[in-house]
Amino acid sequence: MNTFGLEELGIIHPKAVYRNLSPAELTQIALRRGEGILSDTGALVVQTGKYTGRSPKDKFIVDTEGVHDQINWGKVNVPISREAFNQIKGKMAAYLQDREIFIFDGMAGADPHCTKKFRIINELASENLFIRNLLIRPTDEELENYGDADFTIIVAPGFKCIPEIDGTHSEAFIGIDYEAKMVLIAGSQYAGEIKKSVFSVMNYLMPFEDVLPMHCSANMDPEIGDTAVFFGLSGTGKTTLSADPSRLLIGDDEHGWSDRGIFNFEGGCYAKCIDLEEEKEPDIYHAIRFGSVVENVILNDRHQPDYSDNSITDNTRVGYPIEYIPNAAIPGVGGIPSVIIFLTADSFGVLPPISRLSKEAAMYHFVTGFTSKVAGTERGITEPVPTFSTLFGQPFMPLDPNVYAKMLGEKIEKYQTRVYLINTGWTGGSYGTGSRMKLRYTRAMVTAALNGEIENAEFKHDDLFNLDIPQSCSNVPSEVMNPRDTWADKEAYDQTARRLAGMFKKNFDENYPDMDKEIAEAGPRG
Repeated sequence: MNTFGLEELGIIHPKAVYRNLSPAELTQIALRRGEGILSDTGALVVQTGKYTGRSPKDKFIVDTEGVHDQINWGKVNVPISREAFNQIKGKMAAYLQDREIFIFDGMAGADPHCTKKFRIINELASENLFIRNLLIRPTDEELENYGDADFTIIVAPGFKCIPEIDGTHSEAFIGIDYEAKMVLIAGSQYAGEIKKSVFSVMNYLMPFEDVLPMHCSANMDPEIGDTAVFFGLSGTGKTTLSADPSRLLIGDDEHGWSDRGIFNFEGGCYAKCIDLEEEKEPDIYHAIRFGSVVENVILNDRHQPDYSDNSITDNTRVGYPIEYIPNAAIPGVGGIPSVIIFLTADSFGVLPPISRLSKEAAMYHFVTGFTSKVAGTERGITEPVPTFSTLFGQPFMPLDPNVYAKMLGEKIEKYQTRVYLINTGWTGGSYGTGSRMKLRYTRAMVTAALNGEIENAEFKHDDLFNLDIPQSCSNVPSEVMNPRDTWADKEAYDQTARRLAGMFKKNFDENYPDMDKEIAEAGPRG
């Protein structure tokens, strides 16, 4: 039996070893092992048990001399010793003995100059199918000449850590050893941990190659190759607005920006399924078919999914290869972005629907990563709550935020990339009083930003938020452009605006005291 070098990791005497099986083979084995069932469209539907989302408190980075001064240590990037990491690795290797092992040798980074090879070792066929969908799949020739992986990820959800012995916070453990080029994932069957571990590795490696890693979606004009990137936290419309039928989708989540252009880190998509409707999200809806892996969606007795059923979790998901999207750009590469769009869902209702950012303001909002939670969506929330996530992806960025922010600023200046902040949140008042910005208005503003038409408008500077606001946009009522004009109670607007500006300033002063002065001064003046 060919073990493909597993014994070098301490995994000896496996029951069987499978490498780079096809979707049909992996699906068949997963069904045989009882890992999931088929939906009426042929997708493999699994339940992930206790963990239905990422477990950030269980994530650690091995603190070694080689990386100690590079990592932005804190609440997100938590250290663990090499000794503790290796002890867990040894226990996981012992656990995997006498079990079926599934290996996927894939790649991350569609730009061949930046491609990294990842070997994923799974105990579950369903998770091996998932990561096969999400990473870039090698050709037969590439697989034949694959050689050694740049990083190895061992995934054993059936192995449970013992916190008192292993030094973990719970039975789950997600550990990265950047020097040893190894990732361990234990105790959690949520497949997103594998995807985001790859992303975390790329976010560490790419800046050393002068590539800016970004938690964003990207698309491009199919004829002239004009490229745009969209940043935004959950609920801001990143997936919806980048899925433009008139443009090619480069990718929906993870990209790098090199001097050659934009490239997708991934070969697939990991989309939310909650309340999925064919009319609203036809591409995702039709991608849920044979070969896809669906997590925690409830099926009826005819194996039809009920996407509105959140009895397991609101975070229902599907992972599928990007080829399942009709207008996907394959390979996932595009030119230098001409436009960057930051998306925010401001439930305070005071940010303008679109505004232009200077280079310094772009760096400020990149670092800040603002959106807001809506009252009533979580227990105890009775009014809008600001949410800030550094670089629109704080849990996955191991280096100092200054590193990524400076790279963004340098690239914006070098390529004269235009940057806009678009508010997909509320207008005419805060959540509960105002209304959500109409999607057709937002689409019109995105289009005007992409084709440059918005630059023909007259701009007015907002002194409080330090933003330049266009006063007109095709297919958008002029009264919508300035948020204060949409509020019946102007004094209430002024109070709310000052309050949100103060939250911006407080967050920035507390979290980025060493950020360059010109960046700090480009933000709201609360």
